[in-house]
Amino acid sequence: MADFLRIEHIRKTFPGVVALDDVSFSVASGEIHTLLGENGAGKSTLMNVLTGLYHPDRGEIRIDGEKISLTSPRDSLAYGIGMVHQHFMLVPAHSVFENILLALDNVPNLFNRKKYQTKVQNLIDEFGLELDLDMPVWKLSIGAQQWIELIKLLMRDCRLLILDEPTAVLTPQEADRLFAVLERLKNQGKSIIFISHKMREVMQISDRVTILKKGHSITSLKRDEFDENKLASLMIGDDKIPQWQKNLQMSDEIVLEIQQLSVRNDRGLADLDSFDLELKKGEILGIAGVAGNGQKALAEVLTGLKTASQGRIMAKGQDITSSDAKKSYIAGIAHIPEDRKSIGIAPDMSVDDNLIMKSFKNGAFSRWIFQDKKAIRRNANEKIEQFAIKSGPDGTPIRYLSGGNIQKVIIARELSEKPAVLVALYPTRGLDIGSAEYVHKVIADGADQGMGTILIAEDLDELLKLSDRIAVMFRGQLVGYVDPRNTTREEIGLMMSGEKQGGAV
Repeated sequence: MADFLRIEHIRKTFPGVVALDDVSFSVASGEIHTLLGENGAGKSTLMNVLTGLYHPDRGEIRIDGEKISLTSPRDSLAYGIGMVHQHFMLVPAHSVFENILLALDNVPNLFNRKKYQTKVQNLIDEFGLELDLDMPVWKLSIGAQQWIELIKLLMRDCRLLILDEPTAVLTPQEADRLFAVLERLKNQGKSIIFISHKMREVMQISDRVTILKKGHSITSLKRDEFDENKLASLMIGDDKIPQWQKNLQMSDEIVLEIQQLSVRNDRGLADLDSFDLELKKGEILGIAGVAGNGQKALAEVLTGLKTASQGRIMAKGQDITSSDAKKSYIAGIAHIPEDRKSIGIAPDMSVDDNLIMKSFKNGAFSRWIFQDKKAIRRNANEKIEQFAIKSGPDGTPIRYLSGGNIQKVIIARELSEKPAVLVALYPTRGLDIGSAEYVHKVIADGADQGMGTILIAEDLDELLKLSDRIAVMFRGQLVGYVDPRNTTREEIGLMMSGEKQGGAV
């Protein structure tokens, strides 16, 4: 197979940081090429170079053997390179057809609507997708919105499709359907760059895999040259993966009970609708569901960031339904938020200060009306060692840390008060294998100490591995519970799509 894309010796620096250093990489026509790497390895920077958002300091990009220069996303699209980002570029109030039309160049002011609709409908039919062209985007599932992004690129006849963690928001069945579409596109001669942290998917779909580590391209391997263990060892290198063991002992004591809870969003629609849940002491209760089915509302109402319209939340017999975030924290509920950078940290403050944000009024960190800088630094040193945080020089603003290390700071802060309940919303999203396993260890160790955890995650393998029970959500309601030891990914997937009810565990 001839290479459609070849990049050679790419280097990209930012002030004080070498993001990419001598990276070489190629994608053949009719190939699915997976890019693997830890957080901070340079994957996002490389994709931003390929889509024209960043201009490399040096190196070459070639399309069909011809050297090109990409100075903007428009240039990238003109050469047939398109990307489906994790955060979709859609206008919620517009219809499916209008969103696709907005992405096209050279559509005349007076255009033949039926001609364009027929062309889009033919693509939808070709791949067997279920999309109503007249449906407003805000009414669609996250999975359906992803199809729109893909169709936008196909309508532009892109020859290279870049998909960044595309299955993060899909049920197992939707992911299998996506893979079938990608195989079909591959057979049509399209090139695909696939970015994922899920080894099951990498093994299932990849023709080749390239490993990035610390801004370098380590190696590229063909399908018959790798297995899960080899890929993991290449990604992690000399870094140690923390070991942990699941706690098989669980109390029957209920530490958190949710009764007929409803939460409405800004549009007045129900994010949670008569929702019930019980969490036991020392239990890791996994919450499965396609993104957008009420998981975020559940986390926010438990941690005092949203108000319930009806129902009750009982924490160890105490009614905390109307609590704010401070009262929820005092009641022993800690929170790992979904968006670690925008609401999990104060980005311009140091790691030391972020670690005491919930306890800065504690007498241990003050002398009369002044902060005790030595005590704050001592606390930081302890937490940095205990949680293996790579924090940089003293006083470094936390925003300069990698995603995995920011997450470790949040976890260290939240668990420092030994909470009774941890509400963890997508705690390993976007984290590499080592960082994700560290989060798992902290949650498992907390369960050993009696901490109950509500673990909201999108990776079913993660939920099956870590959870004592799994509760499945669909459209703001509890579908049922399953026992991770006696269920399948397919069964949970049917429950996530509302096609099957679960039982009580």
